[in-house]
Amino acid sequence: MSEPTRISVLISGSGTNLQAVIDAIKASQLPAKIVSVVSNRKEAYGLVRAREAGITTRYHNLVKYKKRHPDTAQGVQAAREEYDQDLAKLVLGDNPDLVACLGFLHIVSKSFLEPLGAAGVLIINLHPALPGKFNGTNALQRAHTDWKEGKIDKTGVMVHKVIAEVDMGTPILVREIPFKKDEDDNLQDFETRVHQIEWGVVVEGIRLVIASLE
Repeated sequence: MSEPTRISVLISGSGTNLQAVIDAIKASQLPAKIVSVVSNRKEAYGLVRAREAGITTRYHNLVKYKKRHPDTAQGVQAAREEYDQDLAKLVLGDNPDLVACLGFLHIVSKSFLEPLGAAGVLIINLHPALPGKFNGTNALQRAHTDWKEGKIDKTGVMVHKVIAEVDMGTPILVREIPFKKDEDDNLQDFETRVHQIEWGVVVEGIRLVIASLE
């Protein structure tokens, strides 16, 4: 039997998608082991989920890096690059085969991507939109607004490879989600429905990636 795929997970929030992966591994549905969970927010509940599952957790915040530099565009850029360099070192220290960004609200730069690429570590992200649609933040809200205005009749979620361009990496798994009249009128109800779909998509997407690494 081959060794389980070592996964590092990056998060910023409640960690429901992380929990889906933890549960799938526990149920022997994924041949994987989560070796660390890293958050850029100290109060992220996902860290609690990880600790309860016996997973190593790490906190890596951008604020201290910003304090080292002037509050200018150049200073912020320098801070982000230093942050990403150290994030890469932190992640690589756990020797992962795969890095999964699951609700990680930080745009990684080449300072993070290049060291992991050189080490042969694939980085994937879960994004609640179809390829090329609603890149960046508030994707569900923007899609819901467009549906209410009659511009679209479906959205989706995808697992994709991470590159420097936000949410533009090669899709690994795409799941279309048609809007449902009446049922999706309320944004919060719609978001809840999508999040529940995400839990299955992230597990299936990681399974596909693991198969490709073997």
